[in-house]
Amino acid sequence: MVDHLDFLSADEQRFLSQIQGRTYANVFGLVERFINAKVLEVSRDHWLGDQVALEALVRFCDEELKHQELFRRLEHLAAEKMPAGYCFVPDPNDVARAVLSKSTWAVFALILHIELFTQAHYRESIEPDGALSPLFKDVFLFHWKEESQHAIIDELEWRRFDATMTADERDKGVDQFIELVGAVDQMLQAQAAADTRYFAATCGSVLYNDEMQALAEGVLRAYRWQYIHTGAQHAHFGKVLSSLITDRQVQRVQSALAKLQ
Repeated sequence: MVDHLDFLSADEQRFLSQIQGRTYANVFGLVERFINAKVLEVSRDHWLGDQVALEALVRFCDEELKHQELFRRLEHLAAEKMPAGYCFVPDPNDVARAVLSKSTWAVFALILHIELFTQAHYRESIEPDGALSPLFKDVFLFHWKEESQHAIIDELEWRRFDATMTADERDKGVDQFIELVGAVDQMLQAQAAADTRYFAATCGSVLYNDEMQALAEGVLRAYRWQYIHTGAQHAHFGKVLSSLITDRQVQRVQSALAKLQ
């Protein structure tokens, strides 16, 4: 959404997109920390059972560990070339502990939401943009290919766990999913503010108060769109979610999401 900030020059818009790209890689390194931990946890259910399912989950975890290393390398490359002062605010372990404190139902809802929006991002934004770094595009091409398989596994495991739950447990899971989305939004608010400050300090131009406000609002709007709404509005996520919960519960989720604009 950098092109919405028309008071920035083309070079400034490009630099802002580079900051956003650096944060994008760091966010995925963060979420894959708790995704991997949850998938390892539920793999226990298959240890002495379906060995094909166990193999799929083990390979899933191996790929997520590889992705974390990919994103650490991208961060290292960005740090070498970009001005000093960038800060990725959230601590991956603290976030993972908070997410994993919620029910398995809520965590798998969040995981499927994330791994579906990675695919939408690649198809709709990364792949068609001829101006992006070829290395950045290459990393996210292979990330997209593997996440498309992970999303299938996410849904299978979410449905498997859902089938064991009572209506009250599922209703609590809905509340916890809403809490998790709210926690993601708090993280995005903090990172958007940090990225705004970093851009203002290093872009080489003086930004007036109204421009700083527009910049802060624009970056947060972009991050909410990237990390919340593209997943929540993904057709398949909506289909799976609505197949598991009641219409009233769907409305609760939609109402909570509508507040994050």
